[in-house]
Amino acid sequence: TEAAKAIMTTDTKKKEVAVQIEIGGKTVTVGGMCKGSGMIHPNMCTMLGFVTTDAKISKKMLQEALSEDVKDTYNMVSVDGDTSTNDTVLLLANENPEITEKGEDYETFKAALNYINTTLAKKIAGDGEGATALFEVKIIGAESKEQAVTLSKSVVTSSLTKAAIYGHDANWGRILCAMGYSGAKFDPEKVDLFFESKAGKIQIIENGVAVDYSEEEATKILSEEAVTAIADVKMGDATATAWGCDLTYDYIKINADYRS
Repeated sequence: TEAAKAIMTTDTKKKEVAVQIEIGGKTVTVGGMCKGSGMIHPNMCTMLGFVTTDAKISKKMLQEALSEDVKDTYNMVSVDGDTSTNDTVLLLANENPEITEKGEDYETFKAALNYINTTLAKKIAGDGEGATALFEVKIIGAESKEQAVTLSKSVVTSSLTKAAIYGHDANWGRILCAMGYSGAKFDPEKVDLFFESKAGKIQIIENGVAVDYSEEEATKILSEEAVTAIADVKMGDATATAWGCDLTYDYIKINADYRS
């Protein structure tokens, strides 16, 4: 959002980010850092996140904002599908006029918090063990948020799809397959699928059927450090985005040779 665009610092190598926003006529800062690269999967994983701000906001409003935001940020990340029991996200605040109820200042704070959490979530996914690429999956045109979340998570956690991303292979069958076994109901004969990166955007299937696309162009797009798959299921207006990474030889090496 406009309120959260004033980026103070965002290091592409380090998992940290900060923004400045205006609340109650004062400039305040929201910043965060996180840790995690393996055993990363929604809800319970070996990740740690710490977000701080000098915006004073009540404990109740702070908890509500964080609890709502993690659903669309950290809980939409999967590196390897493995979970653990020691994940933590802390949000600390102090100073300045206190936010005690919903309103313009609260919405501004939430926008900044979402920017921080989304950025950190993507950094965790892109820094997955052995990863060479951040893999983003967007489901659009869903009939409900729940359906979109289920579909996007199923694709981003598919080992076959993750391996195809590593191979820069536009294997749309693996994506449709992952959507199909997700449990969410949709019509595969209505799905449009696109791949996108900073190298461009290409449509792979239309209404469930492969279009006449350039394999060379698709490989070029899939060879970037951040790749997005966009699937339009044409059932409504709901959307969801999940983040993961490619599955590489190095992931096996890291988790097979860790004792040596």
